[in-house]
Amino acid sequence: MAPVGSKRGVLERLDAGEVVIGDGGFVFALEKRGYVKAGPWTPEAAAEHPEAVRQLHREFLRAGSNVMQTFTFYASDDKLENRGNKLTFTGQQINEAACDLAREVANEGDALVAGGVSQTPSYLSCKSEDEVKKIFKKQLDVFIKKNVDFLIAEYFEHVEEAEWAVQVLKATGKPVAATLCIGPEGDMHGVSPGECAVRLVKAGVSLTHTHTHTQDSVCEFHAILI
Repeated sequence: MAPVGSKRGVLERLDAGEVVIGDGGFVFALEKRGYVKAGPWTPEAAAEHPEAVRQLHREFLRAGSNVMQTFTFYASDDKLENRGNKLTFTGQQINEAACDLAREVANEGDALVAGGVSQTPSYLSCKSEDEVKKIFKKQLDVFIKKNVDFLIAEYFEHVEEAEWAVQVLKATGKPVAATLCIGPEGDMHGVSPGECAVRLVKAGVSLTHTHTHTQDSVCEFHAILI
């Protein structure tokens, strides 16, 4: 599916040899500014303090970002309800607000909007594949409604859960990126980095990268166009 308006999609830009730069780090940036609670790291600010999220998107746009990623990290219903949080806004409202803010700022330039899902408490609680996929599907329904340009399965420590997320997102026909948070020995189940990459490709990703755990807690970034 084509991106909104006449904008070229992320794969078209990469195929043309362009460097595509995303935004990111919203959780920690907004925590330092007083809009995200340390610990839960959930994105209620998209609905509660839209001006703060809008401003951070705008800073990234002005710095040269070509992609505005929706501030939906840890925005699944099970995560939002985790730790006994009492929410003023529903998960759907938070996801919709995040999409609207990303699109508003993206339209101030030639930027794309990427809708993102991340790892879930349900997977860590050993819920079934169907149950976990339903969590992703609820967020995806919002991304479809808001017509994001492409999708990201972000920061997964278990490739199995990342596969499930990609399979759900891929059903839209939009490009799907996936990121893993793994170490040199592989994911948290011991699946090697190479096998993780193969499994993500088979699941249907168009683009992947890793946040690499190292002994000194340094993160490295690797991008691979499939």
